[in-house]
Amino acid sequence: MSAFASSISSILDHIISSIPLFKPELTLMIAFVCSIICSLFVDKIWKFSSFIITITGLLISLYFLLGQHQLFIGQSGFFEMIKIDQLSILSRIIISISTLCITFFIQQRFSNQIRPIGDLYAVLITATLGLHLLTLSSNWLLIFIAIETVSISSYVMVGYFSKTKFEAEAAMKYVLFGSICAAVMLYGLSLIYGFTGNLNFDSSQHIQGLIEAPKIMCSMAFLFLLTGIGFKLSFAPFHVWSPDVYQGAPTPITAYLSTVPKIGALVLLSRLLASWTDSPFYYSEFLTTITIIIAIATMLIGNLAALKQKDMKRMMAYSSIGHTGILLMVALVYVQHDIDVLLFYLTIYALMNIAVFLFIDQLEQGIGSTKIESYAGLGKKHPLLFVCFSILLISLIGLPPTAGFIGKLLVFSKVFEQYQVVNEVSLLVLLIVGALTSVISLFYYFKIPLQAFLRENQTVVDLPKFNIFLISIAVSISIIVVILGIYPSLLLNFLK
Repeated sequence: MSAFASSISSILDHIISSIPLFKPELTLMIAFVCSIICSLFVDKIWKFSSFIITITGLLISLYFLLGQHQLFIGQSGFFEMIKIDQLSILSRIIISISTLCITFFIQQRFSNQIRPIGDLYAVLITATLGLHLLTLSSNWLLIFIAIETVSISSYVMVGYFSKTKFEAEAAMKYVLFGSICAAVMLYGLSLIYGFTGNLNFDSSQHIQGLIEAPKIMCSMAFLFLLTGIGFKLSFAPFHVWSPDVYQGAPTPITAYLSTVPKIGALVLLSRLLASWTDSPFYYSEFLTTITIIIAIATMLIGNLAALKQKDMKRMMAYSSIGHTGILLMVALVYVQHDIDVLLFYLTIYALMNIAVFLFIDQLEQGIGSTKIESYAGLGKKHPLLFVCFSILLISLIGLPPTAGFIGKLLVFSKVFEQYQVVNEVSLLVLLIVGALTSVISLFYYFKIPLQAFLRENQTVVDLPKFNIFLISIAVSISIIVVILGIYPSLLLNFLK
């Protein structure tokens, strides 16, 4: 009995000592509870209370994250379930800042809605908490809980403001497809745990168990596992939900889905590939080959399908799928533990997408459409808006002098360095396809400035006054994208 009491005491001591490592996430939990309370009671008196609580919670969480860089780096807690390193700290900072931008986007966009948005902030905080856990952990149990937390929160956000049949159908498709992917992933995790008897994918016991497991069964388990990660990253063939959901969801929610969850999922995949390919065994080559094949297929499918799209949000959905192929290249780069390249591209990717959707939303509010042809002639009426819009699209293509060019250049350079080391033809093919699809993307991205500046609108379009705050954010991001394209060291030095 005394041994049991001693064991309980040591467990409690360990949990208490781990709490300081979990301060940013505890802050989000408290903000979640406060947001629900404000949504139920305080919002009736002061409608901005939930918004203020959300912003405050994210800012305090950011404060604790910045403090972790000096105090806790290299430490682990909760029985090795969470680990604090430079990648987890910086990726959570990117996630929190991106979520802050989305929070302001939601507030400005839905402040006049009849339906209360306080509940939406609580869901947004929950999704952020799940993404934090994705970047922190190498424990499969915690990872699955985190993925489902993000997924369920995303389902709610997509369907929260659905009014039409198309919007409801998009939300339902998202839920059904996500549930199937989660079930398949869970089955794969059960197989992996059965082979290894360990839940930490970077532990020596886990890797040794994989080495001793039957190759065919273990390969199937890996494929099942990639199903869940593929759903969050929306790479082929798990991308089919993206176009309908992106088009059917409100634009601020689409902006969120296209950026923030992908950051957490990519960090997880990068850690997984780095842990399993560091060991010289059969699965390292298998996983690398599978990732390369998926990246090639994703870039081709996304960019070729985007060529024929006439709706801006649907085009951005396929564009996002194409960019996922580049993100997979970034994950392969992290095998060499180059976190500066990984985080630089993720930061630029988040900035570009959020700003593009800010412009899309403002134009949608003005002309009541997201059709590309509806932008005809608007460049002459609103030159600043469309010049900045075009800069962001140039950055998404990967042309100088933008940060998108620097990001792709760094990724392609690292992949080429890896090719020179291992001399794998598949890596060379990956580079060629990446460059080719970047050229293809030029043809559909340039439809926007073509319509805006070189086409004439046959009907008179009177745009209402834009939301100055949201336009200012988008224009500022456009300027930042150019500055980081000329001086990338400003961000790279911070990330190092």
